[in-house]
Amino acid sequence: MMPIRDMVIFPHMMTPFVVGRESSVRALEEALTGDRKIFLATQHDASVDEPNADDIYDTGTIGNIVQSVKMPDGNIKVLVEGMERARATEVNDVDGFFVATVRTGRTHLELTPQVEQLMQRVHSLFEQYVKLQQSLNYETMAASVLADEPAKLADTIAANLQLSIEEKQQLLEVFDPETRLARVADVLDLAIEKLNMDRTIQSRVKRQMEKAQKEYYLNEKIKAIQKELGRGEKSEFDELKKKIETAGMPKDVLDKSLLELKKLEAMPPMSAESTVSRNYLDWLLAVPWKKKSKEIRSIEHAEKILNEDHYGLEKIKERILEFLAVRQLVKNPKGSILCFVGPPGVGKTSLGMSIAKATGRKFVRMSLGGVRDEAEIRGHRRTYIGALPGQIIQSMKKAGTKNPVFMLDEIDKMASDFRGDPASALLEVLDPEQNTSFQDHYLDVEYDLSQVLFVATANVLHTIPGPLQDRMEILRLHGYTEVEKLEIAKQYLVKKQREGTGLTEAQIVFEDAALQQLIRGYTREAGVRNLEREIGNVCRKVARRVVKNGSKHEETITADNLNEFLGVAKFRDSQVHEKSEVGLVTGLAWTEVGGTILQTEVQVLDGKGKMTATGQLGEVMQESAQAALSYIRSRAQQLGLAKDFYRNVDIHVHVPEGAIPKDGPSAGITLATGLASALTKIKVRRDIAMTGEITLRGKVLPIGGLKEKLLAAHRAGIFEAILPEENRKDLADLPELLKSSMKLHFVEQMDEVLKIALEGKLPELKEETPEALAAVMPKTLEAPQPVAHQ
Repeated sequence: MMPIRDMVIFPHMMTPFVVGRESSVRALEEALTGDRKIFLATQHDASVDEPNADDIYDTGTIGNIVQSVKMPDGNIKVLVEGMERARATEVNDVDGFFVATVRTGRTHLELTPQVEQLMQRVHSLFEQYVKLQQSLNYETMAASVLADEPAKLADTIAANLQLSIEEKQQLLEVFDPETRLARVADVLDLAIEKLNMDRTIQSRVKRQMEKAQKEYYLNEKIKAIQKELGRGEKSEFDELKKKIETAGMPKDVLDKSLLELKKLEAMPPMSAESTVSRNYLDWLLAVPWKKKSKEIRSIEHAEKILNEDHYGLEKIKERILEFLAVRQLVKNPKGSILCFVGPPGVGKTSLGMSIAKATGRKFVRMSLGGVRDEAEIRGHRRTYIGALPGQIIQSMKKAGTKNPVFMLDEIDKMASDFRGDPASALLEVLDPEQNTSFQDHYLDVEYDLSQVLFVATANVLHTIPGPLQDRMEILRLHGYTEVEKLEIAKQYLVKKQREGTGLTEAQIVFEDAALQQLIRGYTREAGVRNLEREIGNVCRKVARRVVKNGSKHEETITADNLNEFLGVAKFRDSQVHEKSEVGLVTGLAWTEVGGTILQTEVQVLDGKGKMTATGQLGEVMQESAQAALSYIRSRAQQLGLAKDFYRNVDIHVHVPEGAIPKDGPSAGITLATGLASALTKIKVRRDIAMTGEITLRGKVLPIGGLKEKLLAAHRAGIFEAILPEENRKDLADLPELLKSSMKLHFVEQMDEVLKIALEGKLPELKEETPEALAAVMPKTLEAPQPVAHQ
C-alpha cells in the first residue's frame, strides 16, 4: 500500500506521479519485486509527511505499475494503471512500509434499458461539459469515454472532471456501478450549470466591456457574480447614499444629490460623465452643511486672548467684545462683516487670527490681491473641463465647519477685466440679507454663509467700490506711536526674533534706549514690519558671534553699539534743530502706509508773473497752489507787498522727492504760508508743521487722516502743529501721548496761520472792529513740553 497526496486515482486510469518518501519508495520496490500490484489510497491531509493508517482514506485503487524510472535526485517517477477499486480492511506497517488487506467490489453490471439510458445521458452531459470547459480537448475526451461498460464509463469521466479531492474521493467510494453512474450524472449536471452561469456572466460583461479595459472587466465580472449569487451590489453607491442622507443637507440640496447619484449609477464607470458627476457629489459631501465649531462666548477669555496677541488697538478690541456680547444675548444672530483699514504692518491679518482664537472658531484666509476673475469667487459651471467651485466654497471645505472666521485679505487690491468683476460677486457674499442663499456656479445649490464671521482687510478705501463698502463695518487701524512701538517690540517682536534665530534670553538683551534708537533712526513707518526686520538683523548678527565665540557669549544691545550691527542710522532723529528758512514749510500728508511730513519749497524769481509747480503734483494740489496765490494777492496790502507784485516775478513751488506723485487739497495752508514767506522774505518756523485746505477768502477747511499726520510729525520730532478748527472734534480719537506731548493750534483763517508760523512780525492787519480782530486770533491748545524727544 502507498499513500498518495493531492490526487485520487480511479480504475482504468493511467497516472504518472513522483515517489519521494522513504516508506513509499520501499513499498514501490516491494511491489516491483512481486506481481507489480500496489494499493493506492489518498491522504486526508496532504501536508502530513509521515501518515499513519488513520490519516489515509480506506477506499483506494489497486494499481498495476506500468513503468518506473529513478531520477537523479533519488526520487522515482512511476506510471501506474488503475485496475479496480478496493477498501482496506486491515493496514499494517511492515519493515517501514504499509501492507494492506483489501476487499474488492462488484464491477460487472448488466446492460438493461435503464442502464443504457443512463449511460447515454452521461455521454451527452459529458460532451456538453467538455464543450463548455475550455481547458479540456474535445476530441481527446470524446475518444476516451467510448466505453460500453457502465463502471468503466463512470470511472473514466470521474477521473476527467475538475473536482476537489474530497468530491473525487466520494465518487471513488461508490462501489455500485449504477449508483456511481447516477452520481456522475448529477455531478455533471451541477458542473454544466456552473459553467453555463459563468458563460452567461462573461457574455453579459463582454457586451459592456471595451477593448483593453482589463480592470473594468474584472470589476464588472465581480458585480455580475454577486448579482447571480443574490448578494446584491453592496458598493460605493450605497456608501454615497448613506453619506448624502447623513450630511445634514437642506431638502432641495438632498433631492438634487440623490438625483445625481441615481444618474451616476446608470453611467458606465469609466465614462467621462461619471467622473464629472462623481466629483460633483464629492464636493457636495465635502462642504460642511451642519457641522459647527463650539463657540467660546466668554468675554473675559476673548479679552485675555486679544490683549496677549496685540498691544493697543483698544477700539478694535472693544468692537470685537461687543460682537461677543451680542452673541450671548441673541440666539441666532446674523454674521457680521468687519473691515479693518490701515497701513501695512499694524496687525490687520493677525487680528483676524486672534478673533478666531478668542471665539474658538476655525480660521480660513483668502487673499484677494490681484484677483480679477469673477469665477475665483463663484467658481465655474460644471460644463467646463476641470471646473471647480470658487474660493469661497473651497475655503469652507478647508474650514470644515459652517461658522468659521473667514478673512478676505487685501480686499482693496482686486481688479476687473473682461472675465468679470470679483468685487461685484462679493456683494452677495458680504450682505447679511443675501448670503443665507449664496449660490456657487459649480455647486448650483444655495449655501448658507450667514453664520460665517467675515473679516476683510484693506490699506485704503477709495479702491473699494461704494456698494461693497456699504456692506461692511469699517474699523480703522491707525499707525502706532513711538511708545506703542517700543512696547510691541519689548513684548512681542524681540521674543519672536530671538526664538527664530535660536538665541536665549541671556545671549541677547535689548535695552529700551537701543529699541528707541532703532525705532527713530532705522525705521520710518506706521506699522512695525520694518522694526521687526531690523530686530531680526541684529539677532542674526549676534547669532553669528555666538556660533563663533561659543554658547556662553552674551551681547547687550545699547543705543551706543547699535550702529555696529545695523550701520549708520537711515533717518535723522529730528528736524527741530535745523535753522528756519524763507519759503521752506513743513506740511503733513497722508499715504497708504501712514502719515508723512512733506517739505514744501517756494522760490521767487524775476519774471513775468508765471507760476511753476514741480515734484509730481496732482491737479488738485496745483489748484490749491493757485488758490493760495490768489489769497496772497488779495492780502498783498496787509502783507506789505505791492499791489501788482505778481507781474514782475515768477514763482516756483517745489515739493521734494519728485519721483513720488502727490495730490490732495490739504496742503493749501502749507503752500500759502510758503508763498507768504518767500514774498515777504520772513522765515518760517522749522519746529512747526501744518495741514489744512484753503479757500480764496482765506478760510481753513478740515482735512482727513489727522491721527496719521500727527503721528508722522511726532516721529519726525516736530511737536507743534497748526490744524483746522473743524478738526478739533477729532481730538477724541488721538492717543493720549499725542495730546499730552504736542502743542496743537486750531485756526479758522489763513491770517492766523501766518501769525503763528512766520518768525518775523507781519505788518498790522487793518481790521475795523474788535470782532474782526477776534476772528483772526489763534486758538491754541496748550500742553506741557514733550518728553519723548529729549
